[in-house]
Amino acid sequence: MATMPATTALPARRTMLRAVAARDPDWDGLFVVAVRTTGIACRPICPSRPAKPENLEFFAALIDAERAGYRRCLRCRPERSTAAPSWWPALTGLLAKAGETHVTDAQLRHAGIDPVAVRRHFRRTHGTTFHIWRRSQRVTKAQHQLREGAMLDEVIIQSGYASHSGFRDAFNRVVGAPPGRARQSETLIAAVVDSPVGPLMMATLESGVVLLEFGDQHRLEEQSARLRRHFDEPLVLGEHRHLDQLRAELGEYFAGTRQTFTVPLVVRGTPFEERVWGALRQIPYGDTCSYVDVAEAIGSPKASRAVGSANGRNRIAIVIPCHRVVNADGKLGGYGGGLWRKKRLLELEGAESS
Repeated sequence: MATMPATTALPARRTMLRAVAARDPDWDGLFVVAVRTTGIACRPICPSRPAKPENLEFFAALIDAERAGYRRCLRCRPERSTAAPSWWPALTGLLAKAGETHVTDAQLRHAGIDPVAVRRHFRRTHGTTFHIWRRSQRVTKAQHQLREGAMLDEVIIQSGYASHSGFRDAFNRVVGAPPGRARQSETLIAAVVDSPVGPLMMATLESGVVLLEFGDQHRLEEQSARLRRHFDEPLVLGEHRHLDQLRAELGEYFAGTRQTFTVPLVVRGTPFEERVWGALRQIPYGDTCSYVDVAEAIGSPKASRAVGSANGRNRIAIVIPCHRVVNADGKLGGYGGGLWRKKRLLELEGAESS
């Protein structure tokens, strides 16, 4: 739940106007909207009466709006747009105390936590309910124990289930296979992290990270299909040390204090794709190169168009820096995550682009 500082560039004005008009939560934390007639800076989802578009000014971060003379909105509190909710420490404490047992709405209320707020938060940040997320974590831990050779009865007891049938039912719903098959399979663990370029979905195996993708629905659908082709394993929400490391390294990257990533990766594609992705990792921070340059670097100088296609199929954005590849004339070219994101990432790194 660590927050990340904003970068300086912005999406197109018409895009932000649509987001503000719809109070679209997917844009919350990506920019600040300020109203010239009131002198107030707000979040895109502010419930206040909307101002006329011509009176709106947009900033990448609250600090930029304040430097321009705007005051923080007291209704939507833009300083909290990417912060963990105030009840998060109480929730983590409750989960630690509960161990593997089920956490009820009554227990949440007793801890001073509104169950509705928890449900809304997990829907927005994880795309699922709190209880499904919690169940996924318990089952994923159980699957790991089974793969390590633990006895089934022992795992069921430690998982907090009252019966074999309850455990098997939950296991089937999360993993898509009975517990007996868990000893020969591995689950992809996924989580969502907020960033200045929007929510990022990340996923890992025990051997390394396999996915870091922008939270746009069409991108996730495309990459999920590719994941299934290369990793025939179920995908569940949970926590993992590789995801913790990636989350921390992304925070440092967006803060401008990290230029290279050390989190282990698992990269699977065609031999050509893997050569392209390997070449991308050799592009230094702050530099750009053309598709032709990458084609020449992998020994296929006439394959620049194929390089562009492989670039678009990169499943580990930012860490494998496909955003550093531009057209031969220096223009940005295409980017699966949207050109505004590519521009923001390059500006963050201090790279020149047209």
